[in-house]
Amino acid sequence: MRLRDLVERVADVCERIEVPYYITGSVASSFYGESRLTQDVDVVIELPSWKVREFCEAFPPDEWYVDAEAAMEAVRFSRMFNVLHPSSGLKIDVMGVKDSPFDESRLGRARRVGTYASRPIMFAAPEDVILKKLDFYREGGSDKHLRDITSMFKVSGGDFDLAYTERWALRIGVQSEWRMIKERLGIVYPPPDGPQNS
Repeated sequence: MRLRDLVERVADVCERIEVPYYITGSVASSFYGESRLTQDVDVVIELPSWKVREFCEAFPPDEWYVDAEAAMEAVRFSRMFNVLHPSSGLKIDVMGVKDSPFDESRLGRARRVGTYASRPIMFAAPEDVILKKLDFYREGGSDKHLRDITSMFKVSGGDFDLAYTERWALRIGVQSEWRMIKERLGIVYPPPDGPQNS
């Protein structure tokens, strides 16, 4: 199984059981930027407790490993759970939608991307990928997040909504990390004549 197959599989399951989802993390940053090796698919799913068992049963035990009880517990307490594909070493990291303005914004801004797999897949908007990577960098200090952001700007940065990024960087407390990225990449925002409306 390839990573793209895994992305398609989780998208198929979410759409079949009718739960909102989007792909984020390194798969999304590689899509918007330069590809880098990863074994994980990070997916945010608005998964109610009564659909957890149906979600888990879509990954049969002859090919997959997922602990339905652990998944139920994770959903109950807004934690992450995993779906493993042992023969390939790939895994799906499933994260819930938290009851926060930022998570609601991310879910509402997810977009259907038609050029990643054989059919359209829901991906996080690039600005939200950047903001979460800034948040992870603030928490753990791993430079891989900064490299991912840099590659996203190198490949797709001309299309980014910098006003949105600026606003949410302040609201979620990553404005100093965002300022560092802007300085590193020579991004002048807000522009000298003031922020642009968006």
